Amino acid sequence: MGRASHTLTFSCRNRPGIVAAIAQALFELGANITEAQQFDDTESERFFMRVVFNQVSGKEPEGLDTALEALADKFGMTWSLRDNRHRTRVLLLVSRFDHCLVDLLYRWRVGELEIDPVGIVSNHPVDAHAGIDFGDIPFHYLPVTKSGKEESEARLLSIVDETKADLVVLARYMQILSNETALKLSGRCINIHHSFLPGFKGARPYHQAFARGVKLIGATAHFVTSDLDEGPIIEQDVERISHSDTPEDLIRKGRDIERQVLARAVRCFVEQRVIINERKTIVFVS
Repeated sequence: MGRASHTLTFSCRNRPGIVAAIAQALFELGANITEAQQFDDTESERFFMRVVFNQVSGKEPEGLDTALEALADKFGMTWSLRDNRHRTRVLLLVSRFDHCLVDLLYRWRVGELEIDPVGIVSNHPVDAHAGIDFGDIPFHYLPVTKSGKEESEARLLSIVDETKADLVVLARYMQILSNETALKLSGRCINIHHSFLPGFKGARPYHQAFARGVKLIGATAHFVTSDLDEGPIIEQDVERISHSDTPEDLIRKGRDIERQVLARAVRCFVEQRVIINERKTIVFVS
């Protein structure tokens, strides 16, 4: 199983002594800090920290939860502790465009992303993804209609529960989740979408961008909330476009950016580098 290693993330109202208290508590438990990052948000007056540590003896640190609960009470912390030997269980949602799905599966297969895909959900039948080898990953076809949307989302939430998914990824899943479903998946559902200035919504956004002569295209990965495409942003990127680029060039380049941005966002979540700070995120980059 390897050496016991954990990642602790927490936030609390800023005050002196927080870092010292964390370090002292871990020292007394016989733990060795291997990585530490912190941020003092002067706007909200909150303190954020990510600490990676392992046990010098190689054994589980006894009394760890008790010590952290005592610190949480003292400083009013909201905290999360992850055993780094636990692989994040991910449920992947996709529609017809599957470039992001294929990219995540590739990164998983070569060991670049330490995730366990526990299922693939699509509003298109498996034949629409005939070129993809899903292996032993269960595939769930959930057609979405106006009259059956509530039933479809209920089944989706059942799959999340049945698979014990830690994270739900909308890998170009072209369906809008209801407010109720977004709330139930709060903090553990990531979406990817194109980013343009001005914002082109609706059908054929890259063709709209071409018609307006955009100079930059991009992509944004964010947590899903009831506010459509306005959840806390995790990762973004852009690419410059020239006058010689066709709509097909924009689509090709856009897909490349979407793949990269979504993969980086998933990695940040898996490595517990993201902490939600109201409508924003704190992202401790590696």
